[in-house]
Amino acid sequence: MPAIVATNLKRGQCIKYNNELGIVQGLDHRTPGKGNALIMAKVRSLASGNTKSIRFASSDKVEVMPTDRTKLEYSYTDGTGFFFMDPVSFDTVEIQADLLEGSKDYLTENLAVDVLFIDDNPVTVELPASVDLKIVESSEGVKGDSANNPTKPAKLETGLEVQVPLFIKPDETISIDTATGKYLGRSSS
Repeated sequence: MPAIVATNLKRGQCIKYNNELGIVQGLDHRTPGKGNALIMAKVRSLASGNTKSIRFASSDKVEVMPTDRTKLEYSYTDGTGFFFMDPVSFDTVEIQADLLEGSKDYLTENLAVDVLFIDDNPVTVELPASVDLKIVESSEGVKGDSANNPTKPAKLETGLEVQVPLFIKPDETISIDTATGKYLGRSSS
């Protein structure tokens, strides 16, 4: 397993720290008034899914895991696994439901996602920043209720429930932020 100097870390790399694997989510290089530079790495654990900040000295060596990142398209689920297809080779990859945790409510047929593999095993799925989903159920808004940007619940085609403005109606397609699960606006497509 190759080791690199902490100053050469990049976002998206898989590193090993304290005998645990994690994905670098963000980096902040700090140079205090005295002493050596520090690198603050925001790392998401592959085992627990928790994110924590790790401080490295600029001269620290960090083990980087060899990974393969592939763009796959979501196909279907059979209840226990989720199946993705490689659009180039047409190979199908099964990813277990526990690896998708909060991501499965955003998956629609043919949605392109980035899958990170270590030793040919999928370890994480990265969704696009936003997805377009169709509203299947929503109550009517109350006319005249326009104070403080009122919202109402809406159920989407994947089963996800979000708060939307009162003017949004069933059968409309809306954009949802995959990081926060919040309504972004009507879909432009």
